[in-house]
Amino acid sequence: MPRDIDVLVLGGAGVDTIVHVPQLPLPFADSHMIRPGITTRAGQSGDFVALGLTALDLRTHHVDLLGDDHEGDLVRALHRDHGIPLTALPHPAGTKRAVNLVGPDGRRQSLYDATRTDGPDRLPESPVRRLAAASRHAHVAITHPWVHALPLLREAGTTLSTDLHDWDGADPYHEPYALAADLVFLSAAALTDPERTIRDIAARGRARTVVATAGADGALLLADGELIRIPAVRPPGPVVDTNGAGDAFAAGFLFGRLNGEDARRCALYGAIAGAHACTVPSTRTGAVGRGDLLARAAAAGPAGRFRPPAE
Repeated sequence: MPRDIDVLVLGGAGVDTIVHVPQLPLPFADSHMIRPGITTRAGQSGDFVALGLTALDLRTHHVDLLGDDHEGDLVRALHRDHGIPLTALPHPAGTKRAVNLVGPDGRRQSLYDATRTDGPDRLPESPVRRLAAASRHAHVAITHPWVHALPLLREAGTTLSTDLHDWDGADPYHEPYALAADLVFLSAAALTDPERTIRDIAARGRARTVVATAGADGALLLADGELIRIPAVRPPGPVVDTNGAGDAFAAGFLFGRLNGEDARRCALYGAIAGAHACTVPSTRTGAVGRGDLLARAAAAGPAGRFRPPAE
């Protein structure tokens, strides 16, 4: 069967309600008057990865469980508007949703509706096997119940990546993903010793490449046993929201990997894509395009930091 999908994104579809708050943590008060207001839009981790990959001209397909509800309609419309093929499997508990509190500096705090993670413990295997067989690579979100897809993806012979997000290095929920993937992304936010954690992932699992992102402090990359510190990239505009920056990093990194670039170059692409994401308001969805990404990478200095091209 021809592998005419570059990246199959599994899971992570949902809807966020964006609430701008005067500061984080939000001080206790009976009420707060907030601007620019409250916005509900489609876009969670898997959606953002799929958007980022599509903007970089990779043939992308997204599959997840969606409810027959308003939130599901928003997710379906997002994919339709951006030309991203979507396989929506029925979910009786409804489409995943969250509330994101966004501070003036772009930091955010997410509140996930755990009731939307209830439902079937198993996935219908037939569509997953069919899509996996047609894919060069699969990126698996850690949302329920996609852990059960990991053996199916392995059987199909596709390479795997996952994003553990703010894993603390100990929660057993994340371990099956961490140990099954060939490429692992995670945030360093909850790690006391990021180097120890990423080396442990590589030692116990399949991954030869592990990346711990740290926002403005760059990232720590472990590639074939070599530890590499990746500097941050200066955003091309004001930082207005950090939501989706890690997903954009993953999309940029995967773009480089699927085009045969070495790990350092992949990480540079990821850093550029992540920095771009920080300039996109939380009420919108947008990703860096292929031409823009390559131009910014070409303009990167020796240390890997973006420098605007001379006019």
